[in-house]
Amino acid sequence: MSDTPDIGIEVALRAVHDSDLPVFFRQTNDPESLRMAAFTHKDPTDRDAFDAHWKRVRASSAVNRTVLVDGDVVGSVAVYGEPGEREVTYWIDRTYWGRGIATAALRALLVAVPERPLYGRAAADNLGSLRVLEKCGFVVTERARGFANARGAEIDEVVLVLRE
Repeated sequence: MSDTPDIGIEVALRAVHDSDLPVFFRQTNDPESLRMAAFTHKDPTDRDAFDAHWKRVRASSAVNRTVLVDGDVVGSVAVYGEPGEREVTYWIDRTYWGRGIATAALRALLVAVPERPLYGRAAADNLGSLRVLEKCGFVVTERARGFANARGAEIDEVVLVLRE
């Protein structure tokens, strides 16, 4: 994974539109992506639960952005949670992994949301996501175990923080 997107790729963020939700639903149902993310909703195929989740998220204090590459919707990035405990999250379509897009999207979000500290979490074996967080300035603060719905088991998790 590079520090910047592939040459010729333009990564941009914008507000989430209703038309993005079917794309997000499809992306979050990719089996390999689910396994890598690990900590997902119980039943990612439940469209009603997905829609209810996004309705709650969009009405909350979360900062949600759609990630665009050359104008195409390729994922989402967000900051959510209570002040002092806010976390980042992102989901990039698997066909775009390894091209620096998650890093560019998260960096752009961190500029737009200057509050600190911010936290990030990832499955311990999700090296790509851990690398994205570290390239954006997050540092490992602890290791934990948690139940990963997408894997149906308790797994190791890494917790990171961005203080500046």
